[in-house]
Amino acid sequence: MSTLDQNTARQLDGIAVDKTFTDKASGKDVNRPQLAVMLGFVRERTAKGVRVDAE
Repeated sequence: MSTLDQNTARQLDGIAVDKTFTDKASGKDVNRPQLAVMLGFVRERTAKGVRVDAE
């Protein structure tokens, strides 16, 4: 998410996903706990599609 007030549910409306990983932080913040979790998750499985939005 680019800003803290963005709505994850609205951005994913109509998109079928099995699992989501969301960090709400400033673009300059390097502490991304859910990014680390997601990277561990995709290393364990074959990723069919990964969308990473960042500024």
